[in-house]
Amino acid sequence: MSIDKIYLVNAMQVVFLIALGIPVLYILLFSIAGLFYKQPEYTLNAGLRKIAVLIPGYKEDAVICDVAKQSLSQNYPPELYDVIIIADSFLPETLLRLRELPVTLIEVHFDKSTKSKALNKAMEQLTGAYDIAVVLDADNIMATDFLMKINAAFEKNWFALQGHRTAKNMNSSLAILDAASEEINNHIFRKGHRVLGLSSAIIGSGMAFRYDYFKDLMSTVRAIGGFDKEIELKMLRQGCKIEYLDDAFVYDEKVQKAEVFSNQRRRWLSAQFYYFRKDFLSSLRDLLLKGNIDYFDKAIQFIQPPRILLLGSVLLLGTLFIVAGLFIAHSQLLVILWVILIAGCLSAFFFSIPRSFYNYNTLHALLSLPGGMILMLGSLLKIRGANRSFIHTVHTEGAGQGQAQGGGGRRAEGREGAGAQGSGGRAQGEGQEEEGEGQ
Repeated sequence: MSIDKIYLVNAMQVVFLIALGIPVLYILLFSIAGLFYKQPEYTLNAGLRKIAVLIPGYKEDAVICDVAKQSLSQNYPPELYDVIIIADSFLPETLLRLRELPVTLIEVHFDKSTKSKALNKAMEQLTGAYDIAVVLDADNIMATDFLMKINAAFEKNWFALQGHRTAKNMNSSLAILDAASEEINNHIFRKGHRVLGLSSAIIGSGMAFRYDYFKDLMSTVRAIGGFDKEIELKMLRQGCKIEYLDDAFVYDEKVQKAEVFSNQRRRWLSAQFYYFRKDFLSSLRDLLLKGNIDYFDKAIQFIQPPRILLLGSVLLLGTLFIVAGLFIAHSQLLVILWVILIAGCLSAFFFSIPRSFYNYNTLHALLSLPGGMILMLGSLLKIRGANRSFIHTVHTEGAGQGQAQGGGGRRAEGREGAGAQGSGGRAQGEGQEEEGEGQ
């Protein structure tokens, strides 16, 4: 190979090493920090607060009734929490079943449905004096001690808390990979960040807020997709810290179909890029003028490449350029740098994945990893406009598969009068169109 071509290959390697090295260094730093995480201690017999458990759902007829029933099984005083189902485009028979339960049922209808609209409409209708708002997805199952732990943590006067969202099902290779990805993010963006004094990332469900603060904050949200990212950025800009409770579990359905995986990631990636463009300059200004590291860190998180694509790119390009360095370009230093980069990337994943995933099922699921990388790449290439339209994730798993054992819960008996039976606090939505799929 000519000298000019060798220089060109080496220059390409330097560019890729920098482009991939920065995100690898970022996740490696926080994955190492996460190893030193210790769950904060809270007094479970602290003063008890009134909690609103808000569960918005769009066409979630397959799962919502079981979720509602299990949400009533908390080992928290029944008179001190209300389960509030925010029903958007549910079937009539689903609404009838929900009205038989001691939950507050609020029907909403929008021309263009979004989670933020549903939450805002519900809080407009609620008249109870609540101290804490807990937000769940329509497929989420709380561990039976979840509310008790959330209540205890608010003794420390946090504005917001993120619970430990984890897999409800791992019945397919894609679901296992999705579950592993969730735990990697828990380790890096929640445990690792709290160890270094930064805020935990919130996820959109399994999270809790001071009720009045959350209501005021949500009234300013106009997001179609990624409302959690919008409120997170606003909180961090205000200097509010977000805590993480690793032992407060919420069980979440993991995707099983490639199409659902692709649509879900497309929506997430679109929201991330949108908020990076929107907040990067203001976060940089706040970093330089106010020392607001939290806000700036969150903004640059949004430009981080998806972990699965980062891993694939490092392994593929690293192998390619190591071979080129050994047999073509003769650059020993660059070969060493690629080996270090690969080792650093693999170490970050190794530190972040819980030991419970080191089994045959995960090994078998890894065979699907190249397919997952292709799906993620496809999602990345199709993100244009995804943040301007409502993309619904269909849930199919029976809620009972996620039944938690977090402390011997109490059943729905004894909750008579705990919530409205679909009356009084319902938004009827007269004159509004019930649109769905094309939103």
